[in-house]
Amino acid sequence: MTPGETPPAPNPGEDLLWPGPATVRRGPKPRFTVAQIADAGTRIADAEGLGAVTMQRIAHDLGSTKMALYRYVPGRAELDAVMLDRSFGMPRPQHDADWRRALAAWAEGVHARALAHPWSVELAQRPHRPGPCELAWYEVGLAAMADLELHGGEKLDVLALLAGHAMSIVRQESASAAPEQELAASMQRIFTTRAADYPLTVAAFSDPGGARGDALRFGVERIVAGVEALAASRREG
Repeated sequence: MTPGETPPAPNPGEDLLWPGPATVRRGPKPRFTVAQIADAGTRIADAEGLGAVTMQRIAHDLGSTKMALYRYVPGRAELDAVMLDRSFGMPRPQHDADWRRALAAWAEGVHARALAHPWSVELAQRPHRPGPCELAWYEVGLAAMADLELHGGEKLDVLALLAGHAMSIVRQESASAAPEQELAASMQRIFTTRAADYPLTVAAFSDPGGARGDALRFGVERIVAGVEALAASRREG
């Protein structure tokens, strides 16, 4: 901390994701903002993985001390929450009148954001309270289904299915550029010598058709088709 700096008053219960009205503070302007600290953590996570992110490392990169940063961010849980929400960013509004294409675009957007920050998948799958950016994604996804004969909880489940599928693909892609092909190649010797034990599996891996290499699109289309069938059954009922 620089000499003469007046840090924010310590407040472990302060909600960093949903701050109240700004408080006018006396003295010099604080050296850092919560966003700057979270963005420093994001740069480290992008380069070296989530495990490399510590308050000590962030303080070093910002030219500060760990204890000084605790005046802005009370702990790691709060830091993770802000990093996750900022990794989502604000979604693009969907203007497609076809809800199927709008939902597909929503899922592709989630995939793109998570792929840009693969560590966010781990944070998103931990129990957490959504921040403003994440709730904005909810709003866009729910808007696409506004006219469907589904209950609110069902619509939320649809978004959970789409997001979960998109993030599972990110997990695979962040580990390998072509996960399905690499798995098949690594299993080739076993498939050759043990084909009689696993005939259906060998046949499936040997079939060049289907959605191989495009699992994101295939899964999204199947989820959307299921939603369409459910909505149609409600209309008919």
